[in-house]
Amino acid sequence: MLTRTLLLNLAANKKAERLIRNNRLSSRMITRFVAGETIEQAIAPVKALNALGATASLDLLGESVTSEADVEATVQTYLALVQVLRENSLKTTLSVKPTALGLDINEDLCEKSLTRLLNAAAPDLFIQIDMEGSPHTQGTLDIFYRLRAQYKNVGAVIQAYLYRSEADIEEMIRVGGRVRLCKGAYKESADIAYPQKSEVDSNYVRLMKRLLDAGNFPGLATHDANIIELAKVYLHDNDIPKERFEFQMLYGVRRDLQAQLLKEGYNLMVYTPFGEHWYPYFMRRLAERPANLLFALKSLFYR
Repeated sequence: MLTRTLLLNLAANKKAERLIRNNRLSSRMITRFVAGETIEQAIAPVKALNALGATASLDLLGESVTSEADVEATVQTYLALVQVLRENSLKTTLSVKPTALGLDINEDLCEKSLTRLLNAAAPDLFIQIDMEGSPHTQGTLDIFYRLRAQYKNVGAVIQAYLYRSEADIEEMIRVGGRVRLCKGAYKESADIAYPQKSEVDSNYVRLMKRLLDAGNFPGLATHDANIIELAKVYLHDNDIPKERFEFQMLYGVRRDLQAQLLKEGYNLMVYTPFGEHWYPYFMRRLAERPANLLFALKSLFYR
């Protein structure tokens, strides 16, 4: 817990970011979790994932944007990405962070930016709206519900560590929204989030079962081998076909488990981030699992 708290604090520390970004050795660690800094660099990893039988979800890294010019730059990058994905016939979806599209400026700007992307992506490309820290949870879901009424190629993320998530899952099921269920990677107060890992895990399993029963092609985003085995047992015991959902994992994390799931015939989507603003994302990945820190350190010495 102490290591996780330290890493999450470092994720928002600008001095630490400058130190790591300017360290020539850090690039070897970053490539473990980030597909590249440009669209062109990200294409090859996606092609490799597709060749293995997995789909990808490309996410342009960057968040907490405070200028409309930066929002427009993000939109233009995504629009260019849509064109490249179609030209290369890649099996991928898009992930977008609301604060990268202006949520910290105002909801209207964020919604208009998302609408532009959904129009460009329709009908063949799906867009998942990422979930960020709890101050943005309600605003993000409000935008999703308004857009869902018009667009079918949009989904949202629900975080199992929040107390509110059970009610949010029920509403998502009611409107037929596609959910990516994750545990949650931000530092939250015990007033609104389960403080213990065991509690988060238990809630994740409860929400997972509900989505497997009634969700619209849910994405189970986890690297927890125990939870994955529980999902497999639940599918078997309740005669739920594999085609009803997909497992989702992060680029560069538990590649062995990713290969095993594909071999067993499960749908697998690999969340594949790219872009110059990789530092906060990288630190949160290290905070999520102590093993990720070991992977990153090993990458300094082994390729």
